[in-house]
Amino acid sequence: MSEIGTGGEAQGTRKIKLLSRWRPILLLLLLIVFGYYVGGMIWIHKINDDLTFLPAERNTVKGGSAAVEVAAGLIDREINQNRWTSNDPFFMPGALLDNMPNYQQGIMSALARFSFELTDQIGRTRGSSQTDEDLQTAAGLLQYSGTVWSWDPTVSLLPTASSEKQYNKARKALISYNQRLADGRAVFEKRGDNLQATLNRIASDIGSSTAVIDKHIAEHAGAYVDFEADDLFYGFKGQAYAYYTVLTALSQDFENLIRERELGNAWNQMLVSFRSIVELDPYVISNAKADGQLFPNHLAVQGFYILRARTQLREISNILLK
Repeated sequence: MSEIGTGGEAQGTRKIKLLSRWRPILLLLLLIVFGYYVGGMIWIHKINDDLTFLPAERNTVKGGSAAVEVAAGLIDREINQNRWTSNDPFFMPGALLDNMPNYQQGIMSALARFSFELTDQIGRTRGSSQTDEDLQTAAGLLQYSGTVWSWDPTVSLLPTASSEKQYNKARKALISYNQRLADGRAVFEKRGDNLQATLNRIASDIGSSTAVIDKHIAEHAGAYVDFEADDLFYGFKGQAYAYYTVLTALSQDFENLIRERELGNAWNQMLVSFRSIVELDPYVISNAKADGQLFPNHLAVQGFYILRARTQLREISNILLK
């Protein structure tokens, strides 16, 4: 019995020594993984809401459309400079981010809507005329999902086109259109009815955003923990930012029309409302009760400014009707 007891004690001692030997290595591995993800998230995370944004020179074309340049520049910035995070796989730090991916997808959704208006309205002479091939290509590619990585086994065992590749193709198509426009081989109709239709579509787009906000507040306001509130907030912030930059550039493209119709003050007030949406930047997104005493409801505040911008877009549209 004593020999068995001695053998068991020896085996237990060996296990303790083995564990004590591997414990520092395991702790080091955990620290490396923790540092990789946390450090990587801090390094990657960026909500670029620079209201004085100007596209890089490689996206500009002398004699082209300022709004098209801005659209190409925003795509370039979010894809090639800031890093696209919405499709990062689990083994990359960006996969744990949520605010930045939602912000980037909000930007791309607005650019997709604007590119559709370019194709359907501004980039063609009349409704019966042919659509521009480059604009049609850009509009289609910007509708591509922002969450597609190079390989998705749920779709195919073969590599697929990533979101970044599709958006970069869209950027190149916009630049190609702008180059042809500068050479007089493409159309950019600066008519009042085209601008009116574009503003109405933007107003409808942000109007649907307020419906989403209203539904979420009605169903979840007052929750102590709301992991969807910040996703919505940053998605709509990105959408508003893209529209602010595009509308600022459109005021250059339609400068003569805006001056002739005396739209300057109304246009500036509309941009101020979009700026107010973008400038909202709380540390923590709260979806408290609308009549709460201690905590704000950031979605409700954001929704107010979105509705204000929508109303001002409609006012400008009504002036263009007269």
